[in-house]
Amino acid sequence: MSLEVRDLRVTYGTGAAAVPAVRGVDLSLAAGQKLGVAGESGCGKSTLALALLRLLPASARLSGEILLDGEDVLTMKWGRLRAVRWAGASIVFQGAMHSLNAVRRIGDQVAEPLLVHGRATPAAARRRAGELLEHVGLPAARAAAYPHELSGGQRQRVMIAMALACDPKLIVADEPTTALDVMIQAQILRLIEGLVTEQSISLLMISHDLAVLADTCDRLAVMYAGRVVEEGPARQVFEAAAHPYGRALSSAFPRIGDPASRRAPRGLPGDPPDPAGLPGGCAFHPRCPVVVESCAERDQQLREAGPGHRAACVHVGSVS
Repeated sequence: MSLEVRDLRVTYGTGAAAVPAVRGVDLSLAAGQKLGVAGESGCGKSTLALALLRLLPASARLSGEILLDGEDVLTMKWGRLRAVRWAGASIVFQGAMHSLNAVRRIGDQVAEPLLVHGRATPAAARRRAGELLEHVGLPAARAAAYPHELSGGQRQRVMIAMALACDPKLIVADEPTTALDVMIQAQILRLIEGLVTEQSISLLMISHDLAVLADTCDRLAVMYAGRVVEEGPARQVFEAAAHPYGRALSSAFPRIGDPASRRAPRGLPGDPPDPAGLPGGCAFHPRCPVVVESCAERDQQLREAGPGHRAACVHVGSVS
């Protein structure tokens, strides 16, 4: 399933109190492709993920287009949208313990999408739930367990099994390894990558971890203050970012075997701006190490930074 996001804008509240969370995002994801979206907390990543299937609260106002195989999610009638969720596109939420129903057995929860979409009888749905659990590395017998009886990694596997239940063509994974230890994180990432490759599923993965996305995805988009400030081939964005924010995210990870990186790790001071009080011009300029006077005067649009690579920075093409 292909995904095309055109000038997506999301605000919370109304009138003078409206707060912009996503500000004119354009993204494209071809069928079978893996796209990563990176950025610090507060940059609009999760709002973007929820907007793709219209899962935002009633206080959110959306405009633009979200095209799944050419069909706009924002204009779908409720019945059509309900049919698309889980069956056409599904989502793996961050924080599995908060996403699973604590008083229902996990087998029933994995089977629920099959029953809602009329894909199986109750008996067949239970059998399929066991198969899906085994597919993600859990014994079928664990279908009788409650969420609190599973570890964090096991609960995340249950979420992935639920997302796969109706054979979707697109999976949105919003911080799928949050709060997991490094070993379990690696297992979950390998599982997701293997499943989407094996089944030719499109994947949009959201994370604050640029290194994880570079290893998992084909392309990478970097968000800051509700906008995409850089996008291009994943390894290129990670290793040779054209935007100073992308470079800051990349350099925050120490390079194994690099003494300079170990002794003087670099970071980025400050925090992303409050969406209710964005600075004028480029929103990144108060934190930017290469800021110039014009950065505070006008915002920057994405411009070519190489083959298939774009960045929204006045310095693109003039700095290494």
